[in-house]
Amino acid sequence: MAFFRSIVTAKTTAIAAAIPAAAFAVSSISSSSQFERPLKNLKFGSISSSNPILQLSFAKNLQKTIPPSALHMETPSSNHQTSSNNGVVLPELLTEFMVDMSCQGCVNAVESKLQTVEGVKNVDVDLDNQVVRILGPSPVKTMTEALEQTGRKARLIGQGVPDDFLISAAVAEFKGPDIFGVVRLAQVNMELTRIEANFSGLSPGKHAWSINEFGDLTRGAASTGKLYSPPLGDLVTLEVDEKGEAFYTGPKEKLRVADLIGRAIAVYETEDKTDPGLTAAVIARSAGVGENYKKICACDGTTIWEATNKL
Repeated sequence: MAFFRSIVTAKTTAIAAAIPAAAFAVSSISSSSQFERPLKNLKFGSISSSNPILQLSFAKNLQKTIPPSALHMETPSSNHQTSSNNGVVLPELLTEFMVDMSCQGCVNAVESKLQTVEGVKNVDVDLDNQVVRILGPSPVKTMTEALEQTGRKARLIGQGVPDDFLISAAVAEFKGPDIFGVVRLAQVNMELTRIEANFSGLSPGKHAWSINEFGDLTRGAASTGKLYSPPLGDLVTLEVDEKGEAFYTGPKEKLRVADLIGRAIAVYETEDKTDPGLTAAVIARSAGVGENYKKICACDGTTIWEATNKL
């Protein structure tokens, strides 16, 4: 997952305390910007039109001259179809992975495995560029585990809907030394955002977490300000198991990803948000659909697999 994470430097963090969050919409970018795009354009496979709201204009015979930007998905409306995951109704998204594949046998293994994952609607594999696109409400964690069970490396490279959102996805990383985690936010439509979070290193029990006003981490969570636009910044209580791990996925109405860049997500010691907080991470822009097909670092030639393994 490290390849999908966004780099937010100490300088950016310090600036966030003084500059409104909107200023980060341009300056906060994902680490994937270091990687060069392959020369070949992508080929898109066919996708079923069983979901009238999330129809993709994929076609097996699309010419290679058509750029990835030609990928199109109709904007989900208020009555778009959703699916349930562990009792939580999740909206469907298009998720893109870079998967270490070298032959048709790899493609068959990946497709077969993903088709067994609950919630997966369609799978499209581009062997030339080692890209796998998955349509459905399944959590990133579940899809990643399924891909890795085929014995192949898999890295999340994009998520959202192929629409005209200025910013369709964002990520906040918690890098320790005690608490580690990643929170992903993906814009489903202008009235709905999907949130997925993984944490480790927390004490067992219930922990409050929230989106706060500022991305100032000079004093950790204590310097991130008040709750962002109540009640939008208020998030469902985290349930941490005996291993200190927590996983959450769910929708959040009225929340817009573009408004969150440069703000912070804070985690608290208990369910009480008035305490100073345990840790926090800045929310940075990350790759949406069709924005991140880079494999080689432009600065040192490091591959996506090597870069991920080093982190």
